[in-house]
Amino acid sequence: MSARVSLISELEDAIARGSNAQSAETLRRLTDLFTGRAAELNDQHVELFDDVISRLVGEIEIKARAELARRLAPIDNAPPNTIRQLANDEAIEVAGPVLLRSKRLADSDLVDIARRHGQEHLLAISSRRPLADSVTDVLVDRGDQDVLYNVASNGAARFSAGGYERLVVRAEGDDSLAVRIGERPDIPPHLFSKLVTQASAIVQRKLAARAPRELRAEIERVLADVSQEIDPQTPTPHRFTAARRLIGMLHDAGALGESELYDLAKSKRYEEAVAALSVLCGVTVEQIDWLMNGDRIEPLLIHLKAAGFDWLTVRALILLRPSGRRISAKDLEDICDDFKRLSYATARRVVGHLQSADTELRAAS
Repeated sequence: MSARVSLISELEDAIARGSNAQSAETLRRLTDLFTGRAAELNDQHVELFDDVISRLVGEIEIKARAELARRLAPIDNAPPNTIRQLANDEAIEVAGPVLLRSKRLADSDLVDIARRHGQEHLLAISSRRPLADSVTDVLVDRGDQDVLYNVASNGAARFSAGGYERLVVRAEGDDSLAVRIGERPDIPPHLFSKLVTQASAIVQRKLAARAPRELRAEIERVLADVSQEIDPQTPTPHRFTAARRLIGMLHDAGALGESELYDLAKSKRYEEAVAALSVLCGVTVEQIDWLMNGDRIEPLLIHLKAAGFDWLTVRALILLRPSGRRISAKDLEDICDDFKRLSYATARRVVGHLQSADTELRAAS
C-alpha cells in the first residue's frame, strides 16, 4: 500500500498549500486508487480514505465534486462521511448521484436531507429503491407536485398510515397523481375508496377498472351517482415535467441505459419511459409521445431498432402504449418478426433521413 501512503501525503500537502488545481488532481488520483481497490479495502483503510477525501471536498470546484460523486455513488463501501458530505451539497449535480444510488446513506441521513434541502434533492431521494416510510413521510409533507408524482410511482417506496392519508389528500384535484396512487398494490382499501370519491369522472372509471374485487361493488355504487357521461377511454393528460427532471438526473449520474428503460416500461411508468427514450434516442419528448400514441407501430419500431434496443425492451414499450392492452399475442408475435427482420443499418438510415428533413424544415421556418 506504499502508493496509497504516497498519495495521502501528497494530498495533505495539497490541502496545506490551498492549491485548488493541485487538490483536484490529487483527489482524482486518490479516487482512482480507491475505486480500483475498493473490494479489497477493510474498514480501517476506508476510514483513512474517508478522512482525507472529505477534508478535500470543500476545496474543489463543483465540476470536480460532481465527478467524485458519480464515481463513489455505486460503490457499496464508499467512504461514508464523504458520501454524506456530497449528499448534502447544495449543487444537485453533486448531490444527485449519491442521493439516487449510494447505499451508504442511512434512512436518518435521507430524512435529514429531505427536511433541509430543496425540491431537486427531494426528487432525487424519491427515486431511491427501497424507500422507508420515515423518508416518504417527509417527501409527502414537503415535496412539490413532481416529487409526489415520482414517489407515488416508486414501487419500492413504503408509506406510513399517516403518510398515505396525506398523499391521498394531496391528490385531490390532481388526476395524474390520483392514477399513480391508485395503481399501487399496497394502498389501503379505505384510502382507495376515498381516492375514487375525490377524483374526476374520467379517473374514477380508470381507478374502478383497477379496483380490488372486494371494493368493486362499492366503487360502482359511487360511480352510479356520476351524472356526467364521459368516455372512459379518454386518456388522462400526461405530465412530463417531473419525468424530465428525474431522467435528467439519472443521465447526469451515469445511471440511464436500456436496463433502466426496461424497468420503467415494465413498471408502467409511461412519462418516465418516454422521457428516457427521448434522451436515449436523441429526439424530443413530444416526438416520442407521438410515436407511442400513433395508430401505426412501424415508426416506433424503426426508432427503437435504430437505438439498438433488445426485443424484450421493445416488447415492454409496446405493451406500455395506450393501445398496448388491445394487442393480441398473435399481433405481438408478428410485430416481433417485423422488428427482427428490420436491419439496424436500414433503421439508422431512415431515422437519419427523418432528422435531416426535420432540421431543414425548422431552418426554413
